[in-house]
Amino acid sequence: MFIGIDIGTSEVKVLLLTSDHTVLGSAGTALTVQRPHPGHSEQNPHDWWAATQSALAQLRAAHPQEFAAVQAIGLSGQMHGAVLLDAQDQVLRPAILWNDTRCAAECAEMMAELPTLTDLAGTLAMPGFTAPKLRWVAKHEPAVFQQVAKVLLPKDYVRLKLTGEYVSDMSDASGTLWLDVQQRTWSDALLALTGLTQAHMPRLVEGSAPGGYLKADVAQALGLNAGIVVAGGAGDNAASAVGMGAVDAGQGFLSLGTSGVLFVVTPSYQPNAASATHAFCHAVPGRWHQMSVMLSAASSLQWVTDLLGAPNAGVVASKAAELSLADRAASPLFLPYLGGERTPHNDANVRGSFHQLSFDTDAARLGYAVIEGVTFGLKDGLAALNAAGSSVSRLSLVGGGARSAFWAQQLASALNAEVVTHGSSAVGGALGAARLGWLATGATQSAVCLSPEVEASYHPNPAEQDLLAVRYAQFRSLYRPA
Repeated sequence: MFIGIDIGTSEVKVLLLTSDHTVLGSAGTALTVQRPHPGHSEQNPHDWWAATQSALAQLRAAHPQEFAAVQAIGLSGQMHGAVLLDAQDQVLRPAILWNDTRCAAECAEMMAELPTLTDLAGTLAMPGFTAPKLRWVAKHEPAVFQQVAKVLLPKDYVRLKLTGEYVSDMSDASGTLWLDVQQRTWSDALLALTGLTQAHMPRLVEGSAPGGYLKADVAQALGLNAGIVVAGGAGDNAASAVGMGAVDAGQGFLSLGTSGVLFVVTPSYQPNAASATHAFCHAVPGRWHQMSVMLSAASSLQWVTDLLGAPNAGVVASKAAELSLADRAASPLFLPYLGGERTPHNDANVRGSFHQLSFDTDAARLGYAVIEGVTFGLKDGLAALNAAGSSVSRLSLVGGGARSAFWAQQLASALNAEVVTHGSSAVGGALGAARLGWLATGATQSAVCLSPEVEASYHPNPAEQDLLAVRYAQFRSLYRPA
């Protein structure tokens, strides 16, 4: 039996996995986000620990015998959050989260001061990352900064409560802007940009390696055996990849959630920071991954659903699916930049727009335009990954958008790749976290990192590809920097 703990932004989710790959049960406890000022996003780290204990208690109540037999714990979590601890491990201020945008000026300063930043970190400096948050704290809260003894990521704060150890893994550490991603070690040059040293950092391990052992008092309180291994774990996207069996070069997934993520495993460090992609360490040794991120994916479809007064996004997608190829060709074009864009434009100020509206434009064509615009945004992301040397022939599709067979088919045609969907149990970081815990007991990757059962498979459609090629060229011509 293995437990996966996923420290999300909206909830802590825990999962119980058996050694025959059965998800025996799961539980969750909700979290809230505090926004004390515009652009600020914070959570209290104590809430993560309280929610973890609550979720584990639910799992224990539902499966008492199996819970007591757990051999390992794995951790997954929201990336980039800054947990600041003093010398007594007291939290100095609320954690600044991944979606906090207060430190844009600090990002520009860091890029100017260290021109080699992108070569080391595998990405441009962006407000989501951890390092510029610390630079902001040093500038705006110097009394707090002077007390900082350790900086931890969200899941690693929970690890500290479980094990008493300061440890992080390579994938999550990649999102700090302090890691030399190619060498898989902390970079003194990057740390110096925020006035920190390696003494402020946790020890690094691979995600599938031991990252501490459960303390006796915590084990007793949770109803687990003392000394069981807590794996290094992973950032949420890398953990999701492990859950989907995407651990070898060329494997990957496409997440159609609020945002859109294309994740491709690479055999080496392959950055393309100029196109706003991320090249990070994977959660297993000797592997890296590239990631493109668009900010408004399935959320764009929800936006137009609300605008049209439709009952739900599925209804809008169904109407779009009924359009003929000729009707699709006559539909408007949509730029899906409702909240700015990351890959490939790195343009926080650009906004979405419809083009070629006419009296013939109806709800179905508007819905189609939005779905297609998001597809083209993801195609932009894949082109950026291809430019850095990635290739992919098959992608697992997860997230809310995976429920639309029409959208899955369009993605297969646009990306020229097989797109497959899986059952809901394959979604999320908790399964990957449990698998990393399993690996930390000495199990082999080939036995643990299996691909989940395929529910449906979609292949490129030549007729649809011809239509999309023409419209994609038009789409590409419409972007104008803000």
